[in-house]
Amino acid sequence: MARFVITGTGTDIGKTVFAAGLTGLLGASYWKPVQTGVVLNPSDGRAALVQGTDGADAKGYVPPPGGDSAFVRAMTGAPVIPEAAILPDPLSPHRAAELAGVAIPELTPPDADPLVIEGAGGALVPVTRDLLSADLFARWGIPVIVVAATGLGTISHTLSALESLRARGAPVHGVAFVGEDDPDNIATIAAIGCVRVLGRLPRLDPLTPETLAAAMRRHFDPADFA
Repeated sequence: MARFVITGTGTDIGKTVFAAGLTGLLGASYWKPVQTGVVLNPSDGRAALVQGTDGADAKGYVPPPGGDSAFVRAMTGAPVIPEAAILPDPLSPHRAAELAGVAIPELTPPDADPLVIEGAGGALVPVTRDLLSADLFARWGIPVIVVAATGLGTISHTLSALESLRARGAPVHGVAFVGEDDPDNIATIAAIGCVRVLGRLPRLDPLTPETLAAAMRRHFDPADFA
């Protein structure tokens, strides 16, 4: 089964761009379990939507503007499975849910295959006060791809993410880098982290469906995700 969880070493490193690219490369469906920072109703900025994952179906679903699902849909045209929860505050899921006065539902991956699941932020982001993202990924048992930057600081950040995932029993599939080429940083992470480097996605300007698809084909081998 070609099913992968995408996590990152931090925010604003290009995780969602890579997730979109991988979704397109594999012809996969996409699922963002919990989306924060999206206002569903401008007249009620505190409104949240919690719908769980029972019977989640991508058919006919139009994701709300401003979220990662909408971005992936626009970049790839891929089927997007409804989020289990959409929360207005741009915070980690646990805090955004508390401020919205709702509980994060049980998160069970849909049966779609191939499937790309994008987590919120990094590996240790709290889903609830009692559940970290890495613990959730371990529960699912779906291979995790860590998206990392290439520049200063990435060695420590990436090795920390890998150790956190492995310590909790989450299966690590490899690391995908985003940014300018830095051969020594990439090689150091591969050697010390004992991890497969899947490829490097350069920053794209302009970022369009066409440039993203072309870059993914050039810099990543679909066989590494079979």
